[in-house]
Amino acid sequence: MSQLAQSLFLCFCLLLSSAGNAEDNTQPDLPVWQVLEFEEKAFWATARSSLEVQAVPQEPALWELTVLNSVVDNSELIVQQLDPSTGRALSLTRLSRGKEQRVKAYEFTDKFVLRERRTPGGDNTLPPEEWPVTSSKQVPYPTFEDEPATPVITSPYVLVLLAQQLQAQGGDKTLELLVHTDWNFYLVRLTSGNGIPVDVNYTIDGGEAVRGRHETRAVAVQATLVQGRDGGDDFSLFGLDGDVILFFDRANSLPVQVRGTAPRIGSTNINLKSVRMRDSDR
Repeated sequence: MSQLAQSLFLCFCLLLSSAGNAEDNTQPDLPVWQVLEFEEKAFWATARSSLEVQAVPQEPALWELTVLNSVVDNSELIVQQLDPSTGRALSLTRLSRGKEQRVKAYEFTDKFVLRERRTPGGDNTLPPEEWPVTSSKQVPYPTFEDEPATPVITSPYVLVLLAQQLQAQGGDKTLELLVHTDWNFYLVRLTSGNGIPVDVNYTIDGGEAVRGRHETRAVAVQATLVQGRDGGDDFSLFGLDGDVILFFDRANSLPVQVRGTAPRIGSTNINLKSVRMRDSDR
């Protein structure tokens, strides 16, 4: 482990200790929203992303986050289970369809991520869960001399949930944790503070339209690679990398815009298009 990675992680541990995050395992409430849908049009393509979060039926103390990303003829379906009290990832599957089809499945154990890759092989009629395994690897967690315990490790889209919780606390807050992508691990810092006015245009439950210029709170997302394959820098959120910023409407805490850098496009915004609110009796 590099000296930079160890220094960053020591700061991370001190921050968690002073803020009490490492010991606070209080079960948070599910977000007021159940499904968020984002959209961005660039040149000839339209990119769409949806996020849905629900309690796991058999284990209501756990949450399941489902993400669907699509652009032109390519799509990506991510299904993840997590511990909402810490943000820790438990399992994740990613089904990619396009010119090639594949499933990547990740199980987060105490010592490593078990990474499996499956492809349809010669039988395109099989459902993805029956595709043969073409690769199975153990990806070890980063190790730090002064921190024997495995830290909380999560994945990129869980950051949306954590950022919403962070900005809801008000004031300027910071949270740091480790994020796993495919082969890599990043130290990610979330920093909340005042945002800027953002033009919004979205619907709630398919009816009420919310439009106009709204005041926001912002959460900046900064990622630093601490362990991974040579030349691999694959951290992104909604397909955006660089300095990513999430803007939350001050009126209802909904994430209304994501800003960052898109490949071959440059600086861009992804805007909230629709929200399905959670049923009050759930």
